Amino acid sequence: MDFSLSKFLSGLWGEPYDWVKWVHRNFSDNHCPECLMLDGCFFKGDNHPSHPHHPYCHCILENISQSKAQSQATVFADYRKFNPYLFNIGKKYPHTKEKLFESWGYNVNDSNFLKSEIEKQGLKKYLAGEYKLGNLNKDGQRISIRIAIPRKDKEGIVSFISGWMVYPNGKIRLTTPYGGK
Repeated sequence: MDFSLSKFLSGLWGEPYDWVKWVHRNFSDNHCPECLMLDGCFFKGDNHPSHPHHPYCHCILENISQSKAQSQATVFADYRKFNPYLFNIGKKYPHTKEKLFESWGYNVNDSNFLKSEIEKQGLKKYLAGEYKLGNLNKDGQRISIRIAIPRKDKEGIVSFISGWMVYPNGKIRLTTPYGGK
């Protein structure tokens, strides 16, 4: 069923279907690794990977409701993405992300706050469709979500891009707390 027709009909029947679930259908022995990684992933209806993904793609986009997406969506950020990675404890990583956060007044002791805030905003913005599709490969679909936090060193807000991976049933996992301005 055409997406816009399904939205119209769902309006008549009650709940809008403004999300899609990528469904890989097994019609051959040759499977696209990217389509396999997308299987079961939820996307806002107007913000999903191109479909069909390739010639001979057997995948479909199944319409799902906002309430299903909201009730099933989960977010996960590993604490180690903040301590030791973000604050570069022991200077093991070849980045200088800790300098940005320190310039905003944050240090390693703020790791729990940052983890919680990034998870909260990540889930809220994912469910609002406020994400940008990134690289899709054999490892899966990446998305970027803009995060805003208060400065601790003075008045104001800073915002930056965080990196995530999309998994089946509305799960998103933080891959990097800071992916750029």
